Amino acid sequence: MQKMIFAFIASAAIVMLLAPLFIPMLRRLKFGQVERVEGPHAHSAKEGTPTMGGLMFVIGITAAAMIFSVYDIALSFSVPAILMMLGFGLVGFLDDFIKVKCKRNLGLRAYQKIIAQLLLSFVVAYYAYRSEFIGPVLYDPVFGEINMGWGYIPFIMFVVIAIVNSANLTDGLDGLLGGVTLVYSIAMGILFLYFALVLNKSLAGSPVFVAQSDGMLSMAIFSFAVAGGCLGFLRSNSYPAKVFMGDTGSMALGGAMSAMVIYSRSPFLFLLMGICIVASAVSDVLQVGSYKLRHGKRIFKMAPLHHHFELLGYPETKIVTGYMIVTAITCLAALALYI
Repeated sequence: MQKMIFAFIASAAIVMLLAPLFIPMLRRLKFGQVERVEGPHAHSAKEGTPTMGGLMFVIGITAAAMIFSVYDIALSFSVPAILMMLGFGLVGFLDDFIKVKCKRNLGLRAYQKIIAQLLLSFVVAYYAYRSEFIGPVLYDPVFGEINMGWGYIPFIMFVVIAIVNSANLTDGLDGLLGGVTLVYSIAMGILFLYFALVLNKSLAGSPVFVAQSDGMLSMAIFSFAVAGGCLGFLRSNSYPAKVFMGDTGSMALGGAMSAMVIYSRSPFLFLLMGICIVASAVSDVLQVGSYKLRHGKRIFKMAPLHHHFELLGYPETKIVTGYMIVTAITCLAALALYI
């Protein structure tokens, strides 16, 4: 428990210490936000705000997770989770870099993004499938164990790509994705700690399961490091934001959440715990589908959903607070299914 708390504090502290160095540097490099022409008109004032700030919490999370992980088992748990975060963060970084250098809202082409995401998600899914600690068996607190067999690989690829892109869509208001991920990561950290305690109590003496218990503890530490990184970043990213995380940060957080989902072996639980992130993706799909199938008719004033609320007149701060409250409630409901 102490390591989880220390990882949280260390990650937050590193991000807050990096902010006074990174934000002026991003300004000097002219790495400013390029707002979408079709986005809310109020967001035009945000044009030029330093972006790619996600680099700060990627550094903080990586450092804290590595320092406080259970060392003899880290290579099988926290290190792959960190690599997932870094891999998708790199795709986001390339997307951001092209945007700021070319001064356009379009970074990587759609086909370039999907190829990169397919490759990364395949590596992740194949690793998880072959891992003695994960494997093709999923667990649902309602329906029990589900053996996916070879179908596990394409299923996990879909889950990872969906989470990463949903996180990217959710990053549309000051502090929104950071706040939601903060709550989600704390809940997942508690869940991993519970798994570690249960495994340690019921399966003591079995080398494989003792290792898995330590691994769950490492994932709890990783989850709290992610939460700490988000908290530290919110100091600069809450309304009015001094810096944006960019695709660098949103895709890195998507990769981190995907790692938590995979190691928990409960991907269906994300539909409940990450309901606000799921809502961003679903609202976008519904909006596009409605526009094309109903000859230009829209369901929402603007998608994703948080922009719909924004155009209804809700302040950004209230939308972000509302999303965090909903996430806290759904995460507590999900934890109640296990604990």
